[in-house]
Amino acid sequence: MSFSLGKIFKITVFGESHGKCVGVVVEGCPAGLKLKEKDIQKEVEKRKPGSSQIFTQRKEKDKVEILSGVLNGKTTGAPICLLVWNKDVLSKDYKKINEGLLRPGHADFTAFLKYGGFADLRGGGFFSGRMTLALVMAGAIAKKILKEKLNIEILAHTIEIGGKTARKAKISEIKRNVYKNEVRCANLKDAKEMKKIIEKVKKEGDSIGGKIEAICLNLPVGLGEPIFDSLDGEISKALFAIPGVKGVEFGRGFEVSKIKGSENNDLFFLKNEKVLTKTNNAGGVLGGISNGMPLILKVAIKPPSSISKPQLTVNIKKKKMEILKINGRHDPCIVPRAVPVVESVLGLVLCDFALRAQFIRRIF
Repeated sequence: MSFSLGKIFKITVFGESHGKCVGVVVEGCPAGLKLKEKDIQKEVEKRKPGSSQIFTQRKEKDKVEILSGVLNGKTTGAPICLLVWNKDVLSKDYKKINEGLLRPGHADFTAFLKYGGFADLRGGGFFSGRMTLALVMAGAIAKKILKEKLNIEILAHTIEIGGKTARKAKISEIKRNVYKNEVRCANLKDAKEMKKIIEKVKKEGDSIGGKIEAICLNLPVGLGEPIFDSLDGEISKALFAIPGVKGVEFGRGFEVSKIKGSENNDLFFLKNEKVLTKTNNAGGVLGGISNGMPLILKVAIKPPSSISKPQLTVNIKKKKMEILKINGRHDPCIVPRAVPVVESVLGLVLCDFALRAQFIRRIF
């Protein structure tokens, strides 16, 4: 089992969707960082479903508690333990799952065989999207370190839902608009259309997926440790820890398979003795190392597997076919709530690499 990520800035997540709590232990945070619960709570609030009908109706306060590693408002260098308590739990909605009915698209089948039927699958257990709460809590610390020490900014926004693609947004629009609308789209007009798509599929008892773009600004040259700890490789690995992520591409991504080298190459030039590139098709990564240009990537997210439409499935305990109709509270689209999670995951990886490259010292 692997519930940890990172080498110097290392996190270990714990808990389950319907267990007592969800938490994370953060190791390697520099001592002397000013840190309060409200710093982390601010990021956690971005992930909460809110009052909209396009999100799950599970209402959790998600009040962050710091249990260790902080004294008098500053980090001590010891492991930081963060957690939130699960309060609004309705495990009865998962009775059929416990009886052996496999939800199509979920990890029920693989978890049942791998853990011999002992895995806690209520609400998805540790396979649940609720576990991303731990990533956001730890990511809040990482993002704070990166911003204060290196002025690194991490931005993410919804660029597609159900085939509806948003107009290309400026950095200023992303900063201004993303957290002003429910779908986390930088273009407010497109956001309204995306919301209508989500509402429609929800009424049909179905779900929908989409894409998120992330941009990291002010990265220094040199983050990444080839061959097997490349920047893009480690980011991709971490992003795939977010349930529902099915694809990651950097820069022009898969589009580069259709163009020529002369079209894809980012030409170098000098500006005030600094080496830059005229284009950024590589997405800010060369040879697995940051090249000083903005890190740009896209994440493809599948439609949530829990839908209310009846589906034929296997009862693995009774060894027979049965009809499954999933009840309970589920998101018809997880893309909007995944936006702050993507930001947090990028923060975790970048902070670890910045510490490894000694761009950030161990004492603040």
